[in-house]
Amino acid sequence: MNKISMLGAALLVIGTSAFANDAHTGHGGEAAAAPAPANKAYMDSMQTMHDDMHEGIMAKDPDVAFAAGMLAHHEGAVEMARIQLEHGKDEEMRALAKAVIAAQEKEITQLRQWLAKHRP
Repeated sequence: MNKISMLGAALLVIGTSAFANDAHTGHGGEAAAAPAPANKAYMDSMQTMHDDMHEGIMAKDPDVAFAAGMLAHHEGAVEMARIQLEHGKDEEMRALAKAVIAAQEKEITQLRQWLAKHRP
């Protein structure tokens, strides 16, 4: 193998190794930072909402599927609003979060009552 081929092979190995390290651990080779508490709470609540919505829409009756899916969606909205109130500082967003909770809780009650009568 000539010197240029050896140099090329060495650079290829070094470059591939550096790329693999960067792709595995994040930018700059450093481990990715953990999400902030509010972001973690939002992500967790979103996952719960999506799981519950999916379960709800699997009902065979389309009306039950709609109501169950919307119930999970509304409960997720209330949870997100509560996270906003716990972590947020902006008064406009805090007021919106309070309004979301009030509006969604009324619809949650309506959906629960309907489902109690119609869900098998």
